[in-house]
Amino acid sequence: MQTNKILGIILVIASLTLGYFGINKVSDSSAEVKVLGIEIDASNKSEKQEGFIYLGLAILLFAGGIKMLTKKGTE
Repeated sequence: MQTNKILGIILVIASLTLGYFGINKVSDSSAEVKVLGIEIDASNKSEKQEGFIYLGLAILLFAGGIKMLTKKGTE
């Protein structure tokens, strides 16, 4: 039972880390430049897509970690 809690905590911490990297990838994948009153928007779709994949994996890891933390042992 103690092993489940340790693994659950590790999964939750890993999900938070992966979510942080995913959010940074999504937010850093686009930039705006203003030149002479004209706004130019540049976006890197592959980095944005990779960021969303990180966020999806983070959600799955978080759900798995919470499941392991709330799971009752079979004693």
